[in-house]
Amino acid sequence: MFEKLEAIEKRYEELTKEISNPDLISNQTEWKKAMKEHSDLEELVQKFREYKKVKQEMEEAEELMTDPEMKELAETEYYDKKEQLPKLEEQLKFLLIPKDPDDDKNIICEIRAGAGGEEAALFAGTLFRMYSMYAEKKHWKVEILNENETGLGGYKEISFMITGKGVYSRLKFESGVHRVQRVPDTESSGRIHTSTVTVAVLPVVEDVEIEINPADIKMEVFRSSGAGGQHINKTSSAVRLIHIPTGITVECQTERSQFQNRDNAMKMLRTKLYEIEKAKQDNSIASERRSQVGSGDRSEKIRTYNYPQGRITDHRIGMSIYQIENFLNGDLDEMIDNLIAADRAEKLKGDDE
Repeated sequence: MFEKLEAIEKRYEELTKEISNPDLISNQTEWKKAMKEHSDLEELVQKFREYKKVKQEMEEAEELMTDPEMKELAETEYYDKKEQLPKLEEQLKFLLIPKDPDDDKNIICEIRAGAGGEEAALFAGTLFRMYSMYAEKKHWKVEILNENETGLGGYKEISFMITGKGVYSRLKFESGVHRVQRVPDTESSGRIHTSTVTVAVLPVVEDVEIEINPADIKMEVFRSSGAGGQHINKTSSAVRLIHIPTGITVECQTERSQFQNRDNAMKMLRTKLYEIEKAKQDNSIASERRSQVGSGDRSEKIRTYNYPQGRITDHRIGMSIYQIENFLNGDLDEMIDNLIAADRAEKLKGDDE
């Protein structure tokens, strides 16, 4: 591990010189690439330097322990530094785990009602509200891209984009089947119903990451549908894009301009194509162990929301929280922190084996 860290520190020092070189600065593409690599290594290198400093101070304290006058003070210093080293080693191991390149990206989230009819559609609306409130707490921006509302205020499906710092890193473990157990408002006998909603969290990609041949896209325009009233569109501003090679279809109808809807639909299409490519790459790396936290498979039941018991249980990490109201009001950090910690532990375990 330490040989690897020495090599990384050397590379970091090389990059520090390179990014101030006028020749490289004149080539903005290469300069930005070098700046990003430098930034990605910075935290690890600073931690490694901290580790080396503590180790050196421990060794110096050990030498001073032979001096009778300094022995007591030196011993305190020695044992204090010795205690710090294992913690710093753990932090270095964690920082050496390859970072998910998508962690800093914005996301497109798709929520779809599954089994349970109107009750599932209502819970899809509850989850959308939950993620919107979480985004608000994080000072992220939420933009609805497409929605298919039901008469009672639920959603058969809703797609929305969340933009902000580190959105994907916090929400990527939300992909999967969310199960709800509760007595529906429409149920007169008070029986508990079980319904499901699927959530997909996809990282938003730039044009350069996924190139789409315009000839592969069929575009259709139609009038936006909605609950009615003044917001009904009189013109065909809603856009449907069909990617002919894959059969993927995306729709966007929340903007009043056809151009804006097409732009958002293209973002959705690129994101879906990126997801397919990423899945192919992941599957081709046979030696890479799949994390116990979950692969983000939409068919995997990840969480149960039990209203009668006021309990949310995440089945991947076996964690239950008994504060369902707070959770559904966007207090997700405790669960998300534990999911991230479990994923890190699994990756560290994989590196050790």
